[in-house]
Amino acid sequence: MAYKIIASQCTACGACEFECPNTAIAMKGDIYVIDAVKCTQCEGHFDEPQCAAVCPVEGTCVPA
Repeated sequence: MAYKIIASQCTACGACEFECPNTAIAMKGDIYVIDAVKCTQCEGHFDEPQCAAVCPVEGTCVPA
């Protein structure tokens, strides 16, 4: 299952975009979004999804 970003909580800080090993995160309008096709929850790269690990707003990057 892919992760998603809760738009109302996203501060558009950009921390998640640079941590994603699959380049699944991109700016769309004024917030970041996760491409569900590219998102692997960082399996094979990290022990936990990096978007959730680096996001400064807890609960913004969550399983879809």
